[in-house]
Amino acid sequence: MKIFFDTEFTGLHKNTTLISIGLVDENGRTFYAEFTDYDESQCDDWIKENVIKHLEFDNDKDETTELKICDKWGICGNKEFVKTQLEEWLSEYDNIELVSDVCHYDMVLLIDLFGTAFDLPQNVNPACHDINQDIARYYEISEKEAFDFSREELLQNNAITIDGDKHNSLYDAKVIKTIYEIIKSHGLL
Repeated sequence: MKIFFDTEFTGLHKNTTLISIGLVDENGRTFYAEFTDYDESQCDDWIKENVIKHLEFDNDKDETTELKICDKWGICGNKEFVKTQLEEWLSEYDNIELVSDVCHYDMVLLIDLFGTAFDLPQNVNPACHDINQDIARYYEISEKEAFDFSREELLQNNAITIDGDKHNSLYDAKVIKTIYEIIKSHGLL
């Protein structure tokens, strides 16, 4: 099973912390979590305006908060409880191949959530497919140009809209899934 995922975090630096994670499988089944124990002091104005503002839940940012189900499709809580719930969600699959977009931070943060790559659930492949490279091939551009190419423009070019806000991790995971499907339908995967 391919699982498309995205994370939002406190900045592009070594000690960044997770704010949210969104996953969607090939069939549309989703997992979404917001973390209550991210390091708020690392959030600059851009993160506050573009990430925090697009969180789904109005939860009290309390590092001691354990898991709470925020509604039928998402959770919020500290890192340990999100990890436990994600492990349970992932256990429904026999073999998981991960797909993300410019996955360098996403994959490192997902691995960090579990501890190390050796701590990932046994059914999860510790490698990640990166659609940025697929976008570069699709448009016959460099990976740097693909990095700068608007994902929403790619969807518009294919007459597709997805409800949600950019930089919400579940919305971004759905965008990644849709882009993967577009490129695959053109025989490039």
